[in-house]
Amino acid sequence: MRNSRFTSLLLAGATASAALTVGAGPAVAAPSDPAAVAAPSDPSGVTGPADPDGVTVPADPDGVSASRGEQDVEVFAEDGAISRARVPAASPFVAEPSMSAAAAGDGAVTKIVNNGGTDSKLDVVMIGDGYTAAEQEKFRKDAAAKWKDISAVQPYAAYRKLFNVWAVGAVSAQSGVSGDPKQSTVRTTALGSRFWCNSIERLLCVDISAVDAYAAKAPQADLVIVVANTAKYGGAGYGSTRSPLGYEGIATVAGGNAASGQIAVHETGHSLGKLADEYVAEDQGPYQGAEPPQPNLTTLSADRMRKDKAKWYRWLGKASPDGGNVGAYQGGGNHPSGLNRPTDNSVMRSLGREFNLPGREAMIAGFYRHASTLTSATPTTTKLTATDRLTVDLPVSGTKLRWYLDGKEVTALRDRRTIAVADLGPTGPKPAAHELKAVANDPTSAVVDPALTPALTRALVWSVTR
Repeated sequence: MRNSRFTSLLLAGATASAALTVGAGPAVAAPSDPAAVAAPSDPSGVTGPADPDGVTVPADPDGVSASRGEQDVEVFAEDGAISRARVPAASPFVAEPSMSAAAAGDGAVTKIVNNGGTDSKLDVVMIGDGYTAAEQEKFRKDAAAKWKDISAVQPYAAYRKLFNVWAVGAVSAQSGVSGDPKQSTVRTTALGSRFWCNSIERLLCVDISAVDAYAAKAPQADLVIVVANTAKYGGAGYGSTRSPLGYEGIATVAGGNAASGQIAVHETGHSLGKLADEYVAEDQGPYQGAEPPQPNLTTLSADRMRKDKAKWYRWLGKASPDGGNVGAYQGGGNHPSGLNRPTDNSVMRSLGREFNLPGREAMIAGFYRHASTLTSATPTTTKLTATDRLTVDLPVSGTKLRWYLDGKEVTALRDRRTIAVADLGPTGPKPAAHELKAVANDPTSAVVDPALTPALTRALVWSVTR
């Protein structure tokens, strides 16, 4: 759950970032990337250890420093290729807070997908940028369309009822984003979105502090996606961002470009699946480090994985949804050799692809870190009596449900979502309390690692009296 004590810190950060603001008005000429000059470097001058996928991450373990200095981001080319760049965390085109705060409806929160409470669902927060007060309905439609694109990809499609989606309407002073249609175009917007970030045309950067300030308005933020008011293809993946709100990573996408949804799919592979990149960077040499912790990279060969019963050995030889069979393919984590990936070309290597089998397994486990396979509108603190009826919800198709009274299964109620307490037939003295337990399990064959399967089961317990 979101911790509200960070809200004032985040709003202060947004105010500080506004010191780099340019004035409102028509588009004017700008240098290729003013933020590359205007944004200060990390004052600490210290970077963290190399991430196993080959990039440097912030040294600050709680992520507060991620809103200062520079960020490592992923760049997504039109042909699906992915690369990395280092960009400022601040934007010179972000609006002053007072400009947006004065606008009617600024920061308004709309629940565009409602599957339940924040305590049992994975909450996606979509924040608009470059949408004026008159364009907020357009933003909500763009956000809904973007979620439709994302949730069509497996395993999202099979698990879409585990998600809530919130739209946070950031009202911008001007319509559109900087760098569109020309590199010299400047727009003053709530989040300072801009193409040509770091002089890369399709790299769509934002102001991290401003994003956090708006994300704080939603009841909960497990994933954050910035939807920019542009039809131009582009986006960015802020995988090194660690927010005090609890979410990890930010994806930026073009609201009017259908292909940009794949950017968010890839980025959630990092934030939810804890997956490493499977592509290779031109400037990297062979990997010579220790065995990486990510589930989709290894220093081991296929034979060694089988022998050691390590990494994705359970999937070896299986046909994978991204094409071909699972094996040990050379290259990944930016390195051309020294690391192996599970398949030739999954979405963690290039856009427009599917997750491979180990990646799909990791994503499902990631979903269940935030969401539950079993919920009920009746709180477990409720004291049930023989006159009550109890209903539970199983959001994932195929989930198995069992009912237990005082530790013994009531087999006649198996897989029934609504039960009458009177049907349980508890015996004994009337004042005596009995324990009623509902246990749900997702038996999916897409998760085979015993270390991950406990997350697929959840129990709810109530007290029942005669």
